[in-house]
Amino acid sequence: MKKSHWRGHVIYFEKGQWRYSDTRSLVAGEDRPCGFCNCERTPDGHDACLGTLPRVMNACCGHGEEGEAYIMFENKYYVRGADAIKMMTIIKNRRLTKGGND
Repeated sequence: MKKSHWRGHVIYFEKGQWRYSDTRSLVAGEDRPCGFCNCERTPDGHDACLGTLPRVMNACCGHGEEGEAYIMFENKYYVRGADAIKMMTIIKNRRLTKGGND
């Protein structure tokens, strides 16, 4: 059986569809909170632990899977895995220190 992860949840492929392993419900029909931090996405669709990061086009915390984390900056520079998590932490700390997005 083919298995993978979706937003921190173990999923499997059966009869042409992805399902959550714990409930067997379809992934396509149910948007769940992060399987790592248990938080819903923000209203803008961002990972709750990240929010909106300045000068970042898109990012993913990895939902407990370090190798799945990524960050793509507005200039198209891309970082993955542990390095992405380190950069996210630095950016979030700077944002908090400066009192918001710069």
